Amino acid sequence: MSIRRTTKSRRAVAAVSMAAALALAATACGGDDGGKTSDTGSSSSSKPSAGDKDGANGDTAAGDNVDPNAKLAEVKGQGGLTFVVNQVKRDSGGFITVQGVIKNEGDEAKNTAGWAGSESAIVAKNPNSVAGASLVDKVGKKRYYVLRDTDSRCLCTTGILPLQPGKSTPVFMQFPTPPASTTEVDFTLPTFATTSLKISG
Repeated sequence: MSIRRTTKSRRAVAAVSMAAALALAATACGGDDGGKTSDTGSSSSSKPSAGDKDGANGDTAAGDNVDPNAKLAEVKGQGGLTFVVNQVKRDSGGFITVQGVIKNEGDEAKNTAGWAGSESAIVAKNPNSVAGASLVDKVGKKRYYVLRDTDSRCLCTTGILPLQPGKSTPVFMQFPTPPASTTEVDFTLPTFATTSLKISG
C-alpha cells in the first residue's frame, strides 16, 4: 500500500509540475505574442492615424480661417484657368502656406496634371497636385519649392480632378519660410503666369 501511495504521490507531483511548466510556457509565449500583436496593432493603427492627420492637416490648411472673398492676387493660366490667391501666411512652424481657388472659366474641361511640375519623383508620388509651385525671394535671391516628406509626398493639395467648365477647386501649398525680413515673394505654378505676393503673419 505504501508503495502504491508513493507511486501515486510521485505521479501527482509530476503531473502538477508538468501542468505548471506548461502553464508557465503558455503564459510566456502568450505574453510575447501578445506584446508583438499589441505593437503591430498600435503600429498599424498609428499609420492610418498619421495619414488621417496629414489629410486633416491638408483640409485644415486648405480652408481654415481663410476668407474666400479675399483676393491677394489673380493669376491667369492656360485655356481660361484663373488662380485666385486668398491667403499667404507665415506660420509659427517655420513655413508659408499659400491658399486659393483655381477656377475654370473656359468652355472645356481642363486637365490638372501639369501643375505637379516636371520632377518625375514628385509627379509619381503626387499625381494631379500643385506640387510644382515655387516661391522666389528676389531680395535674398533664393527659390523655395513646396515642402515634401522623405517619401516625396508634398505638403499640398493632391488628387485634383479635371476641372469642368465653370467649376473651381480650393488648393493649398506649403513652403519653407524665407527670412522674416522678406515680406514679398514671386509665386509660380506651372501653366500659370508669375505673380507677386505679400506675406502676412
